[in-house]
Amino acid sequence: MAEPKTKYDRQLRIWGQQGQAALEKASICLLNCGPTGSETLKNLVLGGVGSITVVDGSKVEVGDLGNNFMVDESSVGQSKAKCVCAFLQELNDAVKAKFIEEYPEALIEKNPSFFSQFSLVVATQLVEDSMIKLDRICWEANVMLVFARSYGLTGLVRISLKEHTVFESKPDHFLDDLRLNNPWPELRRFAENIDLDVSDPVAHKHIPYVVILEKMAQEWAKNHGGSLPSTREEKREFKELLKARMTALDEDNYKEAIEASFKVFAPRGISSALKHIINDSCAEVDKNSSDFWILVAALKEFLANEGGGEAPLEGSIPDMTSSTEHYVNLQNIYLAKAEADFLAIEQWVRNILKKIGTDPNSISKATIKSFCKNARKLRVCRYRPVEEEYNSPTVSELQKYTTDEEYSVAVGFYILLRAVDRFAANYNSIPGQFDGAMDEDISRLKTTAVGLLSDLGCNGSTIAEDLINEMCRFGAAELHAVAAFIGGIASQEVIKLVTRQFVPMSGTFIFNGIDHKSQLLQL
Repeated sequence: MAEPKTKYDRQLRIWGQQGQAALEKASICLLNCGPTGSETLKNLVLGGVGSITVVDGSKVEVGDLGNNFMVDESSVGQSKAKCVCAFLQELNDAVKAKFIEEYPEALIEKNPSFFSQFSLVVATQLVEDSMIKLDRICWEANVMLVFARSYGLTGLVRISLKEHTVFESKPDHFLDDLRLNNPWPELRRFAENIDLDVSDPVAHKHIPYVVILEKMAQEWAKNHGGSLPSTREEKREFKELLKARMTALDEDNYKEAIEASFKVFAPRGISSALKHIINDSCAEVDKNSSDFWILVAALKEFLANEGGGEAPLEGSIPDMTSSTEHYVNLQNIYLAKAEADFLAIEQWVRNILKKIGTDPNSISKATIKSFCKNARKLRVCRYRPVEEEYNSPTVSELQKYTTDEEYSVAVGFYILLRAVDRFAANYNSIPGQFDGAMDEDISRLKTTAVGLLSDLGCNGSTIAEDLINEMCRFGAAELHAVAAFIGGIASQEVIKLVTRQFVPMSGTFIFNGIDHKSQLLQL
């Protein structure tokens, strides 16, 4: 067996040892192992989740051979859960795998406590009634839940849990935390000791741009009543002053300073998103509070005291043109400040834990360090229960989607995926199941969909005839290509939830295979 570091090398570069450790501790339950469920679990098994439990009461049929690569001719007539489980175990022998030959609907009805043993449940191909019941069960047990469904050329993915908090949101674009708009004393002193007018041309072109910007910002503030450039004209003038300091055309450090000058103009303090988090009612902690909210409470105290309104410094600096000596010294100044901020936050954490009657050392130094490093990028995601969304959607949003040409197909599929479940309950068959009844099914599905829209408060709204016809033509088929795509999206969201890295989607993800579009509906 390959060593974990070799085996998972590529993904370790994305979510690191901490993320991989979280995956390896995770216990995942899959409901229904058709192509959508099998593809979802395949990705998680290859990623190295700790254990999987496959729940499916059906037997492998000849039709399964055309859309599920995890069964073959020898599997026909055997337990589908057993066959898929055996295949998945072969992909990664480090994953503990077991199967339960039972229909998920029966487990949901008769043994709801079964689900509380898992970190996360992936529920595939469930109808609306079972989705709502399972959602209630997982909601009460605080078990993460991901729904996935493929249906012909469409499909959906939806996350359901009360709250999900993220340290490492890893945004694509985020401003370096250089604090040039609000430097601390040690950084100022370091900059003061470097002469921008040094006569040696080699020394002049190896002054780090951080120092250039700090010194020029101080010079500007001195001549402008303590204010930094704020208007468009002032910012342009500041850049001209930087250009004027260049003594040669090949001074990359000054070019870097001009390009990074916007970091001086950035507003001081914390973002509105972070303010929203620290002002959340959950930041008023007690002994039942999660580690995340205790850390947020400590951050709130830090901001009001040692931080002076600024989040703890991250402590890293980007590559830049500089002499080795200047760069190392600058790096050490940033690291020292980050360490001091960490120690201050740690003290607040210990004090808060003691105050609420919890072990002061119950939150590790590593967790506090990770929190400090990512404090500016914290995210809190909250979700509506499925039952609430289905019975009381945000009518204004739903009406907007139905009239918006950009979203009309996505919301059409959303409504039709629910309408086919009503159709099945009313007529004891699937739309398009019988060729001879196609015209009647189209008429019935249209009536069902219009009735559903009316129940949701969208009287007068309609769905395109073409979509209704297509939905009947699909006949509830799970096409492998669509199932693999939906499974890929679902497994990606599972990894975000389990590792607590990146920001999981909010709302219902709808895939439109006709136009090759994916959209999120916030209802």
